[in-house]
Amino acid sequence: MMATAGKRTNWFAIWVSVAVVAVVVVAGVAVVLINNAASNPDPGPEPEAAIVNTETGAISVGDGPDVVATYIDFMCPICNQFEGIYAETLNDLVADGSITLEYHPVAILDNQSQGTQFSTRAANALYCVATTTPEAVTPFVSAMYANQPSEGTTGLSDDEIISIATDAGAADAASCITDRTYEGFVGERTQAMPTTADGGRGTPTVTFNGERIDLTGDPQVDIIDRLS
Repeated sequence: MMATAGKRTNWFAIWVSVAVVAVVVVAGVAVVLINNAASNPDPGPEPEAAIVNTETGAISVGDGPDVVATYIDFMCPICNQFEGIYAETLNDLVADGSITLEYHPVAILDNQSQGTQFSTRAANALYCVATTTPEAVTPFVSAMYANQPSEGTTGLSDDEIISIATDAGAADAASCITDRTYEGFVGERTQAMPTTADGGRGTPTVTFNGERIDLTGDPQVDIIDRLS
C-alpha cells in the first residue's frame, strides 16, 4: 500500500506539531509519573493474558515473524493520524501472517484532560479488553480513535469507554475499566517506554524488530519495504 501524495503532505504538517507535543511530554511526564507513584505506591496487578507480555507491556496481535511495536496515547492527535494512515496496512500484514503488531498503551498526556487522567484510564481499558476479550483489541483501538476527545477536554467518561468496549465485543471488561485495575501497570510501562536521544517521550513511537522508525507517512517505505 502506497500512501498518496496528499497523505505525505498531511503527514509533514502533522509532524510540524510534534515539537509542541514533545514540549508537553518533557514538561508534563515527570509530574504525571510522580503523581502516579504517590497515589499508587503498589503498582497493583499485572494484566494476565496470553497476548500480553507483562515484562514489556506489549499487547500482541498476530504471529508474524517481524514485529511492529506501537506506543500510543489515546489522547494524542498524532496517534490518531498515525492510525488513519497506517492501520489498514498493519492490519492487512497481521492478517496475512507477515507481522506481529504490538500495542503499547501509555499515558503521557494525562495533563491534557482536566484532571480526569483520561490517558491512563484509556490505556487501562485496552489492557482490560486484552485480558477479557483478546479478539476485541483491534476493534477497540479503532473505535477509541474514532471517538477520540480533543486535548484540553475531560476526555471520555468511564461509561463512554465501557460502551465503546461493549460495541467492540468486550462487555466483560466493564468492571475492570471502572476499577482501573491496571492503572499502576500503565504508570510503570509509561515510565519504561523508549525515549528520544534527549530523553523525551512522545507518541506515536514505532519500532520495527526493536529499531525505532522515523516515520515518513508512507507505509510502503516505513513498513512493507522492511519485511523479511
